[in-house]
Parts: sequence; structure tokens; C-alpha cells
Amino acid sequence: MSVAILTDSNSGITQSEAKQLGIFILPMPFSINGEEFYEDINLTQDAFYTKLMDQADIFTSQPAAGDVTKQYDMILKEYDEIVHIPMSSGLSGSCQTALMLSNDEAYAGKVYVVDDQRVSVTQKMDVLLAKKLADEGKSAKAIQDFLTAHKMEATIYITVNTLDYLKKGGRLTPAAAALGSLLKIKPVLSIKGEKLDSYQKARTMLKARSIMIDAVKNDIAACGDAESDWEIMVAYTHDENTASDLMAQVQEAFPNNKITICDPLSLSVSCHIGPGALAVAACKKY
Repeated sequence: MSVAILTDSNSGITQSEAKQLGIFILPMPFSINGEEFYEDINLTQDAFYTKLMDQADIFTSQPAAGDVTKQYDMILKEYDEIVHIPMSSGLSGSCQTALMLSNDEAYAGKVYVVDDQRVSVTQKMDVLLAKKLADEGKSAKAIQDFLTAHKMEATIYITVNTLDYLKKGGRLTPAAAALGSLLKIKPVLSIKGEKLDSYQKARTMLKARSIMIDAVKNDIAACGDAESDWEIMVAYTHDENTASDLMAQVQEAFPNNKITICDPLSLSVSCHIGPGALAVAACKKY
């Protein structure tokens, strides 16, 4: 049976990249000053950050159920089954919507939703793995089972350059944000499983980088694996030059791993952490 792979733009995979890979992307919707936009459809990275830094009212949303079923129907005209890999259920309601829709009699046994509890580059790695398994002839159910069994074998750490956007999104109180800004605190956040949690605090971005690298090393060691058994990745918001510098630092820290992925974080994540954020992530190789 032919199996299609569907994900959303939270994976960081662009529409053009998806065409090259032979997969499908649901664009995430945004409301900006009351106008509707879709990531990588009529909203580019540059346009988004221009609006974000101009203090536009930006709200993230999830794909409407009708848009999801429209995509399912289109794909099922060419494929027998779909593996749908949405953003982590802990960070968006889009996964629950997809799970609900997949249980409809029109899609039962045809659409298999994977709640891999990942986002950005870690979500992307699952999508690439799913595509590989589909090309090898695995069924949608087998792919769902495999990804679900290994979903916790990934980790991502993010540091932000400013606390303004965490405050704006309600993740920091104004008082805490003011104190943090005064002390020039750079928080390091962790996404492992379904939660975005505070991990450590640093006084400089340089120290925050070291904390993220050490955290990834500790997570790999805790699994009893060699570092070469894991794919190491870098992600960023808006500032590609700083990300390239971090990529060189990460490569030096992991000499036995070829660091090949340095992607922009999805706009849904960027909306809450602002420009200048950096991330270091890892996924186990299979």
C-alpha cells in the first residue's frame, strides 16, 4: 500500500522542501493585526519578524478541521494511507484535532496520527524517518508504532535573547521579566516530551550556549549511548549569522557527529520567544 507523510509547518520544513522530499505540509495559521496569514504561504520569515518587531498583535492558531480533512481527501486520492505527524500535543491543540478526525469513519484505517511530542528540528527528524520507512514499504500503522515507541529519544534546549516575548505571551509575569532584564538573564528552556520547561538561567548568551550543549551531552549519556548514535542539530530565530557561529561551536563539542541541520525555528515557536533565540537539539539515529 502507498503511504503518504503529512506534517505541519511547525516542523520547519518549507513548502518547497516538502515537494523535494515528497511529503505534505499543513501551514500553520496566524492572526496579525486581525488579518489571517499562513506560514510559508502568504507569510515569509522576514515579513513575520518585521511585523513581530513592530509590535503587531500576533496570535497563533491551529489548522481548521475543514482544512485538515481537505488535505486528507486530496492525499487519499493518490495514496492508500497517511501518517500524520503534527506538533506536540503539549504545545498545540492541532494534534488532538488530528486524532479526533482520524477516528472518523471516513479516515479510520487510513489516517494514522503520531503524537511524537516533538517540535521544530526534532519533529523534522521524525518526518524524515517516517518518509524513509514509507519508501521501504512499511505500513502506516507500522510507522506510527515505531515513531511512538521511540518518541522520547529526542531533546531540545532553547535560549532567548530577550524576555519581552515570554512576558507578552504570559509565560513570565511583568515583574519577573523586568527583574530578568535588569539582571540580563538568559533563560534556557527545555522541551522533552510534551512540556516547555525552564531548565537553567545564564547571564550571557555565551554561557547559555554552553549550558545547552552540556545538557544535550548529559541527555545522551543518560541513555547510555555514544554521541555518534545521535543526530545533533541547531535551530534559531531570525539571526542566521549567530546560528552559524553556534553551529561551529556545537560541531567542535561533538567532533564525531557531522552537524548538518541548522534550521529556523517555526514561526509558532518564534512568536513566543522572539528574534535572536538559539536552540541545540538531538535525536537518536535509527
